[in-house]
Amino acid sequence: MNDFLLLMKPELVISIIIFLLLFIKIGKGMSNAGMLLLIQVLLLINFGLGFFKMEEGSLFGGLYKTDMLIAYQKNLLNLGVFLISLLFADWFKKSDHLAEFFMLMLSSLLGMFFLISSGNLLMFYLSLELASIPVAAMANFDLHKKIASEAAMKMILSSAFSSGILLFGISLLYGATGTISFDLLPSVVTGSSLQIMAFIFLFAAFAFKLSIVPFHLWTADVYQGAPTATSAFLSVISKGAFAFVFITVLYKIFQPLHTVWFNLIMLLSVVTMLVGNLFALRQQSIKRFLAFSSIAQVGFILVGISSNSSAGTAAVVYFVLIYIFSNLAAFAVAGTIESQTGKESVNDYKGLYQTNPFLCWMMALALFSLAGVPPTAGFFGKLFLITAGAQNANYLFVIVVALNLVISLYYYLRIIRAMFMDKNEQPIQKLMVPASVKLGLIICAGGIVLTGLVSWIYDYIQLLS
Repeated sequence: MNDFLLLMKPELVISIIIFLLLFIKIGKGMSNAGMLLLIQVLLLINFGLGFFKMEEGSLFGGLYKTDMLIAYQKNLLNLGVFLISLLFADWFKKSDHLAEFFMLMLSSLLGMFFLISSGNLLMFYLSLELASIPVAAMANFDLHKKIASEAAMKMILSSAFSSGILLFGISLLYGATGTISFDLLPSVVTGSSLQIMAFIFLFAAFAFKLSIVPFHLWTADVYQGAPTATSAFLSVISKGAFAFVFITVLYKIFQPLHTVWFNLIMLLSVVTMLVGNLFALRQQSIKRFLAFSSIAQVGFILVGISSNSSAGTAAVVYFVLIYIFSNLAAFAVAGTIESQTGKESVNDYKGLYQTNPFLCWMMALALFSLAGVPPTAGFFGKLFLITAGAQNANYLFVIVVALNLVISLYYYLRIIRAMFMDKNEQPIQKLMVPASVKLGLIICAGGIVLTGLVSWIYDYIQLLS
């Protein structure tokens, strides 16, 4: 029982919070402001508990596994969810279904935790469904907007297709190997034609979840139609969790097929970066802009994954930490402006510095980090990803990745130029930024600066890897 309580502590705490919110909702209820404050306190406690008693072990005959790195990955996701509760407080307080939104979000987070700790493909599939289905409901939370319903429909259809492809790949793999255990699969994966076909189906399912080109077509429409809080969750928490699991699947289960997936990932990383960057250049909607930006960022994550080493694992985990701070800050500024003015066009941001300097500086810092401009943490994150990927790749690959960095710098600076330099006779009015949003943005700004400058953070992640 002690092992059960210690090893499954992250999942148990999340489950308790979900049930507590359910009991409050079906009881007398609370005001949105009181409910949000309670949720923020509970999520902060949850994040703090993640640093205590981090144990290694397995449960249920190997169905569930955890170690120090997995515990750290889960706590990064806890941090992201806590920041979401702070950064989108303005929208949450106006919502008619605040408790339901967090119950759905925490249910999805619970599925991601089980996904990261999965010990066989059956547990893996069930966890994937728990992580995916609630997000479709979250995408349709602006019930009065038709575009939100469209986003939810596209989300559920893409999830259904990817889940079907994944399940078919699992069935082929089981037929070819006779096992679904993560411990046994590496010893029986020999590279036969049927096993390679099974791997391609599994890879395609991950490509849907991570928005890897050409499986990215749902991303921009869903991000634009969904509430900004949902888009931020999808962009940061969901992609971070699937990146962690993708590493486990490639490095452990399909390690014998390294020569197959290495070439595939090298090709797709370049294509994903290029498509994400080129489409981001021409976007006028800030949420679609951030959607294609996130697609390009996934391309850089693939560069680190291609290294097939502990350095690649450390670089990806470190980059996800930086990405949490950077992307959530960008989405928070966009969400605050959209919540109070309804504006989300890049042209609406012209002259924003005249009336809202705090929001401008936060957005600029986030975009500089996403672009990889020193001394922000984004520079160090991309440096470590490229360094890890260059271990096994050729110089041409590294040059192409570097050129994509230059392209991305242009479209990030386009937003900064609009805010600080372009003139606008009627800029967005002075906005009232809630205290919790300011606190969240300050935390993100501190993370963007300190995560890159404090070297022991990366050293600690490398030690766990």
